[in-house]
This record gives sequence, C-alpha cells and structure tokens, in this order.
Amino acid sequence: MNGYQYVSLRCVPRVDREEFVNLGVVLYCHAEDFLGSAFRLDEDRLRSLDPGVDIGAVRHALDAVEQVCRGEAHVDFGVGSRATAYGVRAGKDDQSTRFGFLVAPRSTVLQPGPVHGGLTDDPAGELQRLLDALVG
Repeated sequence: MNGYQYVSLRCVPRVDREEFVNLGVVLYCHAEDFLGSAFRLDEDRLRSLDPGVDIGAVRHALDAVEQVCRGEAHVDFGVGSRATAYGVRAGKDDQSTRFGFLVAPRSTVLQPGPVHGGLTDDPAGELQRLLDALVG
C-alpha cells in the first residue's frame, strides 16, 4: 500500500456567499508517480446556487487543472528560483510541485478543499472511488 494525498475541487459560484458544490478530485501518489484529476460537472446543481454562473469558465478552470496534472500547462511556473523563509531555492516542475500549486488556497470560482490522505495500491482506481464518494 502506498500513501497518497487528495483534494476535492469545489465550485464556489459566488465567493461572497461561501456556498459550494464539489465537482472533482485531484490525487497525488508519489510512490506510484501518479498525479491525476477527475470531475463531473452538474450544471443544474451549479445553477441552483447561482443561476448566472459562467459554466464555460468553470469548464475552462477544470480543463486547466487536468493540463497541470499532465504537465501541459504552467510549464514555466516552476522554472527559476523562489524566495522562501529559509532563503532562495531552485524551482522545478515535477508532480509534487504541480500538486502543491493545485492545492494552494485561492479565492476564485474553482477552489481546492482541504488536503486529505490515504493508502492505496491503485491510485487511478482510488481517484474514481473518491470522485463517486465526494461528487456523486
């Protein structure tokens, strides 16, 4: 069994109201070299929170998450160096860094929930199980 971390992806159509609908999951398993995402977009549920929600923007944000997981987006965000509390460190573009980027708190229409963990021998199967359990 290998350890993994995951977050649910929440759509918050109106940030001021703090209401959300779970749309997806991002799962990272270092031992299996796995970073993946899965989502289900229920437009009626979203519109029940905000009839004016921009479904196209939500789809675009979810597609961007998938691209980051595959290493196809934000290729340059890990290049160069970063200032940290302990000095400057060289940045790198790997799955761990991309997962950290995806789980960072933000105040946008698509937000990550808290990071949770577990054990699995099948990260892809666990991603689907979590999608079923957290999104429906």
